[in-house]
Amino acid sequence: MAADEQIQAWIGIDWANDKHDMSLYDVATGRRQHLEVEQSPEALAEWIGQLRLRYGNRGKVAVILEQGKGPLLNVLMGCEFLVLYVINPKSLSRYREAFYGSGAKSDPVDAELMGEMVRQNPDRFRAWRADDAQTRSLRLMTEGRRNLVNQATALTNQLTALLKSYYPQALLWSGALDTQWACDFLEQWPTLQALQQSSRRQILRFYEKHPRPYLDLEQQLQQFHQALPLTADEAVLEYSTLMVQALIPQLRALLHSIEEFDRKIAEVFRKHPDRPIFESFPGAGAALAPRLLAAFGADRDRYQAASEMQQFSGIAPVTEKSGKQHWVHWRMACPKFIRQTFHEFADHSRRWCGWAKAYYQIQIERGKKHNAAVRSLAYKWIRLLFRCWKQRLPYQEEIYLRSLAKQQSPLVQKIAIAVEKL
Repeated sequence: MAADEQIQAWIGIDWANDKHDMSLYDVATGRRQHLEVEQSPEALAEWIGQLRLRYGNRGKVAVILEQGKGPLLNVLMGCEFLVLYVINPKSLSRYREAFYGSGAKSDPVDAELMGEMVRQNPDRFRAWRADDAQTRSLRLMTEGRRNLVNQATALTNQLTALLKSYYPQALLWSGALDTQWACDFLEQWPTLQALQQSSRRQILRFYEKHPRPYLDLEQQLQQFHQALPLTADEAVLEYSTLMVQALIPQLRALLHSIEEFDRKIAEVFRKHPDRPIFESFPGAGAALAPRLLAAFGADRDRYQAASEMQQFSGIAPVTEKSGKQHWVHWRMACPKFIRQTFHEFADHSRRWCGWAKAYYQIQIERGKKHNAAVRSLAYKWIRLLFRCWKQRLPYQEEIYLRSLAKQQSPLVQKIAIAVEKL
């Protein structure tokens, strides 16, 4: 292809935490060179400087690596003379097996095979282009926020199990544990005995500072007084109090960090030119719209068809055939966070979109389980998301419903029946 005519060298990189093994193929001479570069800003800067002096004025240098993020990619994507190819590790593994059936593996050999695989099959690989700073920021922050939410969930699960073992009433009185209100309540009264030993005035003062709407305070005070402790074992109470005091500060810090991430994500998303597209989808909301934007990115040439995103995200199933055998299974090699994003969006859209709810119900009636039905819905949503993203247009449900009616889709009848029941 035209872009490859300017490539002066191909470099395969097998990256690691401490060092990177590289295999350089010089197009003009046909010679290979093996290098080893330390993972440090100084070493990488020196290596890139040498490449620039050697090839930068004559054309491009193709660099092939396995990772789609990380410190090495962050360094390389800022160099204008480099053309990056990010390949699937599974593809390299299969390519290696063709030459090393014994399963033998080494980093220098992998670097050489990586460069050879793309160099000899350039039409089968697409050069990777970095998104703009706004999109990269959204991708990092939305994934980071999700990691914090997972940590908070793990802490609340641990706290729930702890409270069930000695103080189950707190689960009812404090409400959802992933709130600052619940943290304040448990920090003030880590045991039922501590709560019952507090005076009425102390409890009222707490609720004045932490008001809860629709709460019958007198009834709540009566419940406090009449409650019976699950255990009076001093050893259990002492241990449990210490654990609550250890878990609450961690949970409180995570909740504060999640709020800060939410604020920053909203700020960046508000300024992004693609914001109107993704916030137009029903059910996307403040949490999922930035994640959908980050999943697609800003490079409109990255995906040529919706099927590419369906496969890349892991939403599309894998079909395998061998002789008369035929089986379908879900895709394992995929970016899990992106798959989770589409799955959560599809599930949430059922509450806000009539045709999505009807489509999900049709899948359930066909015998699919919940997750399989949601994935089918996500598969359908990706087609619509892709079209709007590609054309830079917001989603308009009335247009899609007219298209369904024109195609005589069974969804139209299903939606009509649902409307009649209202």
